[in-house]
Formats: sequence, C-alpha cells, structure tokens
Amino acid sequence: MDTLNSETATDSAVCSTFAKAAPDFSRQMLDLDEDEDLEVFSKDTTLTDGSSFNASMPTSPSSMINQYKFEEEPDTKDIFITVDCPESHVTAIETFITYKISTKTTRSEFDSCEYEVRRRYQDFLWLKGKLEEKYPTLIIHPLPEKFIVKGMMERFNEDFIETRRKALHRFLNKIADHPLLSCDEDFKFFLTAQAEELTSHKKQGPSILSRVGETVRAVAASVRGVKNRPEEFTAIGDYVETFSQKMIVLDKITQRISKEQKEYLEEMKEYGPVYMLWSGSEVELGDSLKDMANCIDKCCRETEEQVNALSENVVPVLHEYVLCAETLKAVLRRRDNIQAEYEAKNDALANKKSDRDSLKDSDLSFVFGGFLGKNPEEAKQQKQQKLDGEIEELKEDIEKLEDKVECANSAFKVDWERWLKSMQGDLKATFLNMADTNINYYEKCLAIWESFLISQKNELSVENGRDE
Repeated sequence: MDTLNSETATDSAVCSTFAKAAPDFSRQMLDLDEDEDLEVFSKDTTLTDGSSFNASMPTSPSSMINQYKFEEEPDTKDIFITVDCPESHVTAIETFITYKISTKTTRSEFDSCEYEVRRRYQDFLWLKGKLEEKYPTLIIHPLPEKFIVKGMMERFNEDFIETRRKALHRFLNKIADHPLLSCDEDFKFFLTAQAEELTSHKKQGPSILSRVGETVRAVAASVRGVKNRPEEFTAIGDYVETFSQKMIVLDKITQRISKEQKEYLEEMKEYGPVYMLWSGSEVELGDSLKDMANCIDKCCRETEEQVNALSENVVPVLHEYVLCAETLKAVLRRRDNIQAEYEAKNDALANKKSDRDSLKDSDLSFVFGGFLGKNPEEAKQQKQQKLDGEIEELKEDIEKLEDKVECANSAFKVDWERWLKSMQGDLKATFLNMADTNINYYEKCLAIWESFLISQKNELSVENGRDE
C-alpha cells in the first residue's frame, strides 16, 4: 500500500502537468499507415508543409536547403548545458573517463546562474534510471551504449570518446528541453552537485529489496499481459516496430557505406602518387600525369570531407534512433505493466466478491470449524468480515491504479506527439544536410575534372597548331 501511495503521488504530479496539454487524441491521433506517417522512408517527395521538390526548383545546394524551413518553437530556453573536456582517470581498480558538465541558467530554483561539475558514464546511467523510475511513461532520450560492438571502435580511443561526448551532450539537452523532466530534482542535483555529494545522494535511493520487489511486480505484470489494450496504443506499438526495423536496416547500410568510403579514400591517397612517380619517366606525358595526380589529390581532400560528414552527422543520428525505438518499446511495456496491474486487481476483486457471495449459500467449510472447537456461525462471520476488509482494500487500490493508468496514458500520448515532431525534424534535417553535402562534393569534384579536361584540350590545340 505504501508503495502504491508513493507511486500515485508521483503519477498525480505527472498527470497534472500534462492534463491541460493533452489534445483530443480521438481526432488528432496519427493515422499510423506506413506509407503516410513514416515520412522519412516514403517515396513521396511532398513535405509536411505542402512544399515539394521539383525540377523547377533552384539547383544551388544552399538555395535548395533554404526552401524548407522547420517550424520553430518560441525561444523560451532558460537552461543551457555543454558536455566537453573529457579526462581519463586511472585507478588501481579501473580506468574511466569523466566529462565536464557546464550549465548556465536563469531559473529561480537554482542558487547560482552557472555550474561546472564532472561526471562519468555511470552517473548518466543513474540519472536515466531515476527519471525512468519516476516517469515510467515519459520518453527519456537514450544514452549511448555502454559496450561498443566488437570491430566498430576501440574503447577509450579519441573517436570513441568524442562520439560518446556528443551523445551525452545531446542526452542532457534533450532532458533540458523537456517541460517536465527539466524540472526534476535529481536532474538539478546531477547538474549542480559535486562528485562527493552526488555519490552520497545516489546511496539514498530505494533499498535493494524494494527494487527487487518492483522488478518482480513488473515481471509478473508482463507475464500476465494486457487483456484490453486501447487500440491507439496497439497502433503506436505497430508503428514503433516498423520504425525500428527500418532504422536498423538504414543504420547497418549507412555504417557499411561509411566503412567502404573510408577504404575508398585510403585507396585514393595511394592512387595520386603513382601518377606523380610515373610522370618522372614520361617526357611527353609528364605534364598530363602531374595534372592527373593534382586532380586526384584535390578529390581526395573533398572525399575526406564527405566521409567525415557522413560519419559525424549521419551515422550517429540514425544509430541514435535505433536506440530510440528500443526506448519506445520499453515505455510501451511499462505502460502495459501499469494496466496489467490494474486489470489484475480488478480480477482479484471479482474473485473476492464471488467468494463472499458463495459464503452465504454454503456452510460446509464452517462445519469443519465445529470439529476444531469453533462456533460455525462465528467462523462464518469472521470469514465474511475478512473478505469485506479485503474487498474494501482492493477497491481503494483499484481507484488509485485507475488514476495511475489514466495519468500514464495521458503523459505518454503527449510525449509521443512531442517525440514524433522532434524525430521528424531531426531526420529531415539530417537528410537535407546529407543531400547538401553530397551535392557540394560532386559539384567540386566535377569542377576539378572539368578544369583538367579544359587544360588538356588547350594543350592539344596548341600542339596541333604547331604540327600544322
């Protein structure tokens, strides 16, 4: 009962925050048709604002990008967070990296307007766990994986540390942009407390037995399953599953392309010097061979920029949304567990009422009580009083759980709409940036080879004039 009361208090706070923000989802719930809603994978080039790419549009990369403007929310940001300056720490037990977290804010609940602390990856994990515990149906932005897939990147090298730093920076700023999560006390403590204070604060959490109890209840709820899941959440689950599959495929292919482009770049770097060496032994072809080497060298530089842009701006975003899909699945499971617990209490209440009704029609069990020296009628009354008490207790629990389910559903639906908008904006910006980068790359390479052709044609014309 105490656990249920504390959970109900937290849920009430969440529910009150989202109550006014929740739209009429019976009218506004997205039609989760794959071809219409998964815009980033659609063959239709029409954008959400009604504009479309067509042959009459300007071909300049910058002008094409400027054709599309994302809707921007009013600039009300009042907390700014930066994650930088990674440092390696070596102890007798372990080696780990800490990152400097710099915070600037104008919020009145902060004692100062600027803070600077250092945090390690485990601290970020603690923060995420606390937020998920308090707000089970809010979508917490994913952290980068703790373990790197074998062959992708060595632990603690510069690329790995920088990739993780960017992901941690994005994680904190996603929380800072959230209307509810950004006001959480644990988030504030994470940003402001020194390392020793945070360590002490982390030890004040629920006991191991309490956490084990929560885990057992969650497992039991997942085993029972949900009998009557609302259709809208089933539709969202189907969308998330399709989205996950598509993102996994895109992520794998993009990483493979990135790897192949890096291999191609290394081959290109060996290609130019061959022409330059060859030019030393060819009198007639010497100038042409040197020009070829110069063109290849220039293309190498442009290719390196394109490879870096893909690995830094596209690969991390796609992989991040692979993790986001898993986060969404976890949130939906937690929502289902809350409903399953509510349904289980209702089933228990129905069983208790059935037992009480059957008690009026049968005295057999109390006959046996007589053999034990008990008055059958008195034993019957005690049994009925016990059932009455259990029924009243179940009714109270069901009332609280009903509120909890309603708050959980409301909070998730509002956060789902918010996440969809953010996801679509992120992916569209990524794809437009990738298109701009590719156009610039191919235009520059085209210009390099066109200049080579013009110079060779001019030399050929001069040679022909001399022959004549």
